[in-house]
Formats: sequence, structure tokens, C-alpha cells
Amino acid sequence: MTDKIVVDAWLADLAFPHYMDELFRLGREFGQAHPEYEIRIRGLGFRDGAAAVARAAAEGSPATIAEYYYTETPDALDVLDAAGRPLFTSVERAVAGRTHVLGEPVVLDDLLPALRAQYSRHGELFSLPTVATTFQLFTNVTMLRAAGVPDIPETWQDLRAACERLAASPGGPRYPITWPNNGIPFQHAIAMQGGELADHGNGRLGRARTVDFTTKEMLAWVTWWRDLHRDDLYHYTGELGDWLGTFELFTEQQVAFRLSSTNDIGTAAEAAAEAGFEFAVSRFPYNADVPYRGNVVAGTSLWLADGLDEATRDGALAFMQFLGNPRNAARYHKAHSFIPVTRSAFALLEQEGWFAEHPYHRSPNDQLDLAASVDAAPGALIGDFFEIQVVLTRAMHDVLVAGADPLERFARATTEAQEMLDRYLAEHPPSR
Repeated sequence: MTDKIVVDAWLADLAFPHYMDELFRLGREFGQAHPEYEIRIRGLGFRDGAAAVARAAAEGSPATIAEYYYTETPDALDVLDAAGRPLFTSVERAVAGRTHVLGEPVVLDDLLPALRAQYSRHGELFSLPTVATTFQLFTNVTMLRAAGVPDIPETWQDLRAACERLAASPGGPRYPITWPNNGIPFQHAIAMQGGELADHGNGRLGRARTVDFTTKEMLAWVTWWRDLHRDDLYHYTGELGDWLGTFELFTEQQVAFRLSSTNDIGTAAEAAAEAGFEFAVSRFPYNADVPYRGNVVAGTSLWLADGLDEATRDGALAFMQFLGNPRNAARYHKAHSFIPVTRSAFALLEQEGWFAEHPYHRSPNDQLDLAASVDAAPGALIGDFFEIQVVLTRAMHDVLVAGADPLERFARATTEAQEMLDRYLAEHPPSR
């Protein structure tokens, strides 16, 4: 038996080598600084974590803190405790304007604006972001120079022109660009054009109840992508979500461009150095035919259980701030290429000379700053969003491989996704 105040922290196990070891170490470090507390950490897979939290809550043994993947934000908002009340409270409400909790500086006002927007609803910050990624363009600059392409492209149109020039150059790549057929690039492409995937402001102004994958923004993206593939400029591996295959195509210099998540930056940079080519990371290209409207952000965030006694609540809040302090956020970034979640963490890395030595790591922050400078809507909040994104990838596969008509195929995808959303809404009556 322990006489310590126990904080049960159920954290996302992102399956990187030694990832949970680092979190266990941080839990022990917090306990040494606050000996009255014991942080009990449990690792959850990001695909089944939300269901595990819901089961425990229904059984009357909820976690004190739970970390959710961003696509599961609606699950966190909708999950109920054993008494039928919302399980989680707003982190901002629990902090209640304090600048420190148990001596730990509060980081809420230091968050990058794009991250604060992602995890806010009706202007209130519900959860505290921990891991953050965005999607960007990786470039083999050496191949570009060899083909006489002067600049890294920033638009869809310029990217296509660069691919055409690469393909036509002596010794150029057979297919100049690749990226995984995954749901995240869809989100970026739609958001950058000012489009939405769901009603009620993408689920931000109310619960998302309908989806539409036949909008002009979606069809512009799908058609542009299809045309790259049809004209032998885009290399499709034929597998859904093929992160490893597209990574190898890029690092083996079979392609000059790859769209990917920022958490690939560190490993891609190491591979580029080993292969001997110049590597650069830049913004996700946008459609020059419409105004740029920002980018989305992915990742995880920490949710705080409601109804805790004051000592447990403040211990949990303090541990959350501790995880997000500049030193730990900077360490997360260095280890896994995650975006440093606060301005102070970015400033610390800058002061240490990290970005001067690793300039490609600066680009994700630049992209989010650019997104924050426009009137951009944050990412979608859609029930069962992770699986709904798989519906998008299957539709795109049929367009690329079977020559399906984009409008017809994505209309069918809309119907399939709507059935999934309807089931989610039926199983999760509104709680807020």
C-alpha cells in the first residue's frame, strides 16, 4: 500500500523504440520533485486507447489523465463516466487562470496558436497537446539541381512542373514524387483550400453530423493527384498507408520528392546524409488557384478526468505542465522530430543552436506559423474519423489503380463514411 497520492496516467504508446521508457522516466522524475505523488503510467495503443479508457470509465475505475490521438477527440468529448456524466473536464477550466500548479509553470498560454486551436472548442482549451506533427514536402535538392530545377516548389502547379522537368532530364527519376495514400494529406489539401470535410464548421461549431467528399476542394486534390499518377510523375506503391515503402523510395533516390509527416524528418535526414545527398523540408504545396487557408496538425493530447479531489487534480495538472515544459518538449522534438509544442520550447532549441545545425527541423514551425497568420479553420472533429479516413484511401486507390471516376467514387465513399458516422452518433448521444 502507498500513502502517496496516485495519478493514473494512461499515455499513448506510439511504438517508437524506447518511447515508453522515456515516459516512465519522466514519471519518476516528477515523483522525485513531488514526493507526495506517484505517477502510474500505462501505455495505450493509439488505435485501441479510446475504447480502453471508455471501458474503465464505465466500470468505475477511470484514468486520472488519458492521452488521445487527435482523430479520437470526439471520443474524448463524448465518453461518459459510470454515472453517465462527461468523463473529462476542460484543462483550461481546471487550471482556472493559475500561472503555476504545485510550482510547475502552466504552459497553456505558451502553446503554438495552431495547436491551441486544434484542441479548443468554442474557444476553450479542452486538452493539452503533447505530440504534434504536420505534413510537409521532403526534397532531394541534389537531384533538383542536377535537373536544373532552381527552386523547391511551393504550389501544386510548380510541383508538377518540377516533376515534369525531373522526368525529362537525362538520368532523371522514373517517377519524381511519392507519398503514402493516407488520410492526412487529404486533410491538408482540403484545409489549405478553405474546404471542410463535415458540416457545422468541420465539427467545430457543433457535432459533425454529415460528411461530404465530393466538394470542389476534394475533387481538385483528387484530380491533381490522379493526373500526376496517370502521367507517370507520381509513384504509387499500391499499398494503403505505405509509409515505409515511400520512405525507401525517397532515401534510395528513386524519387526526388516525398510528402510525409514531420516525425519522419530525423530519420530521413540521417538517411540522406548517409546516401550523400542534400536534404530539405518545406511547406506542404498549396493550390495556387485558390487563396491559401492554412494547414492542419496531427498528434496527441492529454485529457483530465472531471470530479477529482483537489490534491489529485492538481497533481495531474502539474504533471501535464511538467511534460510540456520547455526542456521536455524540446527533448521530445529532438528524439522523434515532433513539433515543439510551445514557443518557449522552440526558443530553447533556437538558443541551443539546434535549428542552425538542423535547418530542416525549423520548417514545421514555419508552416504552422504561416497557417496561424491566415483565417484558417482547425482540423475536423468527426466521430470515427480514423476509420473514415481509410474510406478515403480506398476510394483514392480505386481512382489510381482501377481508373474510377473521382466524382462517382468519392460519392460512394461519402455514403460509406456517412453510415459510419451515423453509427457513431447513435452510439454516442450528445453529452456536452
